[in-house]
Amino acid sequence: MTNPKIGVIGIPGKWSTEVLADAVEARTGYRLVIDMAKVALDLGSGAIRFKGQDLGELDALIVKKIGGEYSPNTLDRLELLRMAEARGVKVFSGADNILRLINRLSCTISLRKAGIPMPETLVTEDVDQALEAVREYGEAVFKPLYSTKARGMCVIKADQPKRELRRDIEAFRRHNPMMYLQRKIVLPGRDLGMVFLAGRYLGTYARVSQNDTWNTTIHSGGRYAAYEPPESMIELARRAQAPFGMDFTTVDVAETAQGPVIFEVSAFGGFRGALEGPGIDAAAAYTDHVLALL
Repeated sequence: MTNPKIGVIGIPGKWSTEVLADAVEARTGYRLVIDMAKVALDLGSGAIRFKGQDLGELDALIVKKIGGEYSPNTLDRLELLRMAEARGVKVFSGADNILRLINRLSCTISLRKAGIPMPETLVTEDVDQALEAVREYGEAVFKPLYSTKARGMCVIKADQPKRELRRDIEAFRRHNPMMYLQRKIVLPGRDLGMVFLAGRYLGTYARVSQNDTWNTTIHSGGRYAAYEPPESMIELARRAQAPFGMDFTTVDVAETAQGPVIFEVSAFGGFRGALEGPGIDAAAAYTDHVLALL
């Protein structure tokens, strides 16, 4: 295809969105960064409009970010992309594929069905059962079903009076009726992001903690570093991402005394970690992949 028109769905001005748009523009001469908050779908005509451009007339869309934060509203935005696909626009990764990863519970169920090792996890709306799980675990990480970069997560410890423990759980539940909690894992000062392009392993970066926070995310002050995992860990991550059929993703892996476990498979993948860690230009690799398939 000569000079295809490829739009980049993301957050205008954000680094990962702009470097992907740069890579697309360098190869095609076309640049369009799309903010899904400003897209309108006219079901009568089928037009999907963004600043006068009908997205249904493009050759492809690459989804870098669907919004600044994950939420049920994110699912609504993905539905608009399903309409673009119905009009023949290639969407990378496919809207249905991304849908299965936006919700943490959906991702977890798929991983468990595939036999992928994960931290001990309880999902419930019942405060009493959550309380008993915290007592069993000693410490539990409570995670919203829709979140990124550990936002909204908290650690609740069992070594406090039952009344205070219940209070903390109920405070989390007020904003998260379906509670998702995992046994807190002692990390070796890092966790890993393993990068895959259409199922092909590209490399691994570590998120290294720089302080005494319980998580290693860059949002909490961590830094990226290169990491060379053993082949067995690469194979585990490959199996974890396989059910989702993503064109680009990262698999979050933690090392434990019992062996590696998978935290999650990312709906969008970490461009900055790939670049600052193992030196992978993910934007260029992803764009070349898309162009090869057009």
